[in-house]
Amino acid sequence: MKTKSTKYLLLIYLSVLPILSFGQIKSIYYNVVSNELNNSNPIPSEEPFFVKGRLPVGIEMVKVAINKAGKNEKRAVFYEWKKAFDFEVSEYELFISNPLRNNDRYDLEFYFYEKAGDAQMQKVTAALNGNLEAYIRANMEVKSSGIKTNNSDAVLLSQMNQIVSDGLQNYRHFLGQDFHGFSEVVRQKLDQKNRLKLRRARFNVLGRNKEDNEKAAYAEQYIQELIALVQNESSQYLDNSLLALVDIRSVSNYPTEKKPNVLPLNFGYATIPIKRDLPATEYLHGPYVGLSLPLGNKAFTKFLGNASFSTGVFLTNFESSQGDRISGELIGLPIYAGLGYKMFQVFRLNVGAVMLNFEGANGMGNSNTYIQPFAGISLEFNLWLGLKDRR
Repeated sequence: MKTKSTKYLLLIYLSVLPILSFGQIKSIYYNVVSNELNNSNPIPSEEPFFVKGRLPVGIEMVKVAINKAGKNEKRAVFYEWKKAFDFEVSEYELFISNPLRNNDRYDLEFYFYEKAGDAQMQKVTAALNGNLEAYIRANMEVKSSGIKTNNSDAVLLSQMNQIVSDGLQNYRHFLGQDFHGFSEVVRQKLDQKNRLKLRRARFNVLGRNKEDNEKAAYAEQYIQELIALVQNESSQYLDNSLLALVDIRSVSNYPTEKKPNVLPLNFGYATIPIKRDLPATEYLHGPYVGLSLPLGNKAFTKFLGNASFSTGVFLTNFESSQGDRISGELIGLPIYAGLGYKMFQVFRLNVGAVMLNFEGANGMGNSNTYIQPFAGISLEFNLWLGLKDRR
């Protein structure tokens, strides 16, 4: 009895061991000098990994864009690393959380940023202010009835936001905050022009000489206020020094690891309820072995990756309480098919149907074939195919 208990404990231990053995996350190295990735070996596939590299002098942030080779750049996934405070570090480390496809090719672009200096910030600020002022003046026309614009207020706001975004294309905010667009105050200021009555300008403008064009002066006052407002808001975003892009290094059409093909084998135990011509429902119990064909890749779709279509055979035939022989129809053993779901790394729950042949106990030779439901749980092991390709 003690020996039997020991065997059961050993089986449970061996089953649970893979659950407790979590693999370490892989790391690969990028050599910025030689533009070499992972020592020219394929990069990991179907699992997260780290990209490490030496940090060039003065670089505060490193960003990498990963995209399938030849695909639209807008579909690239970005990861970034930023230097923490004033700590001196010699390496950066990017965590690539989205697994890459097995045996595929990718384009990688590394972006290196340094902190922009005072002179550079002054130049960027002046350029943005000048572009915003030029845009506002180009889109506003002063008429006797009021100030007319070439576009709606919504379009004006959108295009001014785009001016800021385009002007900062090679810069990143130190805190990682994007420019969220001009505020409600700017929108209200744009709306104010629709209520200006230039024919009443002489009552709104004080201290003007008679020869001054009061309408034009009043309109100019409004335009200057609008320009000052948008320039102040963009300057507030630029108050904290930006990070300036200084270099881009590209690695194109780079391969990922080719994972070996595996065949999931199931060894389990199941229950088959039967009634048919029996006086009461009976439950048949027996071991089975089979294959599982996953409905998806677990690295990308967890639910479908764990779900499977399963098929196989029961390893024994059965007999009912009244002596009926219950066996398989085609190969002499019951064949099953159904759906499975993997749990806790190694266990798979299977439900489906099994084909059974009933032979009466009276020995008259009459038999019937039925499809019966079953449910079982199994241990799953991966059989490696093409061992020469295994890494």
